[in-house]
Amino acid sequence: MSAALLKAARAKGLMLATAESCTGGMVSAAITDTAGSSAIFDRGFVTYTNQAKTEMLGVKTATLDAHGAVSEAVAAEMASGALAHSQAQIAVSITGIAGPGGSEHKPEGRVCFGIASPRGVTTETVEFGALGRARVRQAACDHALGLLLAAVNAA
Repeated sequence: MSAALLKAARAKGLMLATAESCTGGMVSAAITDTAGSSAIFDRGFVTYTNQAKTEMLGVKTATLDAHGAVSEAVAAEMASGALAHSQAQIAVSITGIAGPGGSEHKPEGRVCFGIASPRGVTTETVEFGALGRARVRQAACDHALGLLLAAVNAA
């Protein structure tokens, strides 16, 4: 999928950025595994802690306190922050519970995504289920790449 993303973004002259929490840089790695990715990938932010989210992306402490790190509200602020702190025109964010663990209200496998572009910010939550840490992270990475490709194609 990263090769298709490279081709589509290059054709439109778009730069991309990522803001990752539970995937720990996997989306950035998937993009940069493709030769020529420097033409479309500006930077990636790995913001695993709440402090990193506030310091690097400008996520509001009030948003974290009100909704928790795994929320569409935080995903939206992460994506907006990545766009604001980069030269990209499209940014994706990922925050979730890869496992093991979770809670009744935020179960393992819940991942929130954000896409920010000049058109605005959209968010969604995907319940991947308790697939195990590695599989949730890979599923989240693949989903984020798909969201980026869709956003590039819509641009």
